[in-house]
Amino acid sequence: MYSVAVYRTLHAGAAAAGKRLDQFLHQQLPEYSRSRLQAWIKEGRVKVDALTQKPSYLLRGAETISVEPAELPPLRAVPEQIPLEVLYAGPDVIAVNKPAGMVVHAGAGRSSGTLVNALLHHFGSLSNVSGEERPGIVHRLDKDTSGVLVVARTDAAHRALAHQFAGRTVEKLYTALVQGEMNKNRGVVETPITRDPLRRTRMTARLRRGRSAHTEYRVLRRYQGFSLIEVKIATGRTHQIRAHLASIGHPVAGDKLYGARPGPVPRFFLHAARISFTSPSTEQRIRVESPLPAELEAWLANLDKLSGDSAHGRS
Repeated sequence: MYSVAVYRTLHAGAAAAGKRLDQFLHQQLPEYSRSRLQAWIKEGRVKVDALTQKPSYLLRGAETISVEPAELPPLRAVPEQIPLEVLYAGPDVIAVNKPAGMVVHAGAGRSSGTLVNALLHHFGSLSNVSGEERPGIVHRLDKDTSGVLVVARTDAAHRALAHQFAGRTVEKLYTALVQGEMNKNRGVVETPITRDPLRRTRMTARLRRGRSAHTEYRVLRRYQGFSLIEVKIATGRTHQIRAHLASIGHPVAGDKLYGARPGPVPRFFLHAARISFTSPSTEQRIRVESPLPAELEAWLANLDKLSGDSAHGRS
């Protein structure tokens, strides 16, 4: 267990003007993670000119900031008895069916109830390449994205899978319902993605700068006001599918963060349906599929009733 850190006082000069409070703190106190600093801000342990503020508070450049660190908890993930659906279990790789609403690993405001906690309970030892907070995690899915996710059991398997992801030899196929009826049956979006400067919780492809990203889509079915599509991504940027589809005027259905209207269930319609990779131990090609969750099937059934089965067919 770590000891309580020393009380800190910081002064934001002119160079800090326009910076977020959490960003400034992370620059000044790099020994603490940004997620931990955000938690302290929300707990009232950080004051700007004696007042509590949000992590997103923009500094003017002439403030005195006081920080009262809390005792640091261990950074090691622990096993928790959480149900887990295993889709594939090999000697070095596991594939699980992540439900919507489950966070992959601990982060800001979440230290338990994650997929990692469940994995440690069911499998014990996992790879440590990503550290003790994220054992086994080679790639991630957003909290409200469901579907298949691959986990490494050994360090060697982790490195091999990471190499496949970097070389774009892992095939990731998603099913998404998007707002609006798409005009084209197929399309490719390759606009770079970066953090949205106005809303830091989302990404954007509208600024045409940032990290390269490649998203392909194919229309499976059109409904009244919606399109069901198949999506392939060659890169794995944060919120890539959501940001790319929103940038072409077709946000993922129910994805309020990216401008879509609320859906009939408390999640957006994005599901990781299939992943294909090469087994690090056998070098055989492995393909793992995840069926569409019941709540998303019900969503489509409701659209069928509203649109009429004969109104729009498969493309």
